[in-house]
Amino acid sequence: MSSNIRQRLATLTTAVTLLVGVAAVAAPNASAVGSSACRYHITRQTSTITTNGVNIRTGPGTGYASKGLLYKGDTFVATCGVLKGPRNHPKAWLYSKLLHRSKSGLPAGTWGWIRDGFAVSR
Repeated sequence: MSSNIRQRLATLTTAVTLLVGVAAVAAPNASAVGSSACRYHITRQTSTITTNGVNIRTGPGTGYASKGLLYKGDTFVATCGVLKGPRNHPKAWLYSKLLHRSKSGLPAGTWGWIRDGFAVSR
């Protein structure tokens, strides 16, 4: 490979690396939030997941990272919640703690946000 081609390839690699780095820094990133985001409290509501592949997230909304997935039969206790979304169709998010090791391997005691509607209360 000629030195001219190597130089162009190195310049292209550097440019792509810089662009990816700038995009990663500029991209919005929702930080994890705990019970401080709650707007209402729940008296230790124990619930069971009713479907497979439910995210437990670091905050109340899909813009927050997933800690992992929950599957039918996984149990948690919700302590508080928040409504997010448009006023005419808000979605409730519950701040919750896993009661047992989840079927996906998340340890008991893991705290996170679960979208209401994927579980049934006992």
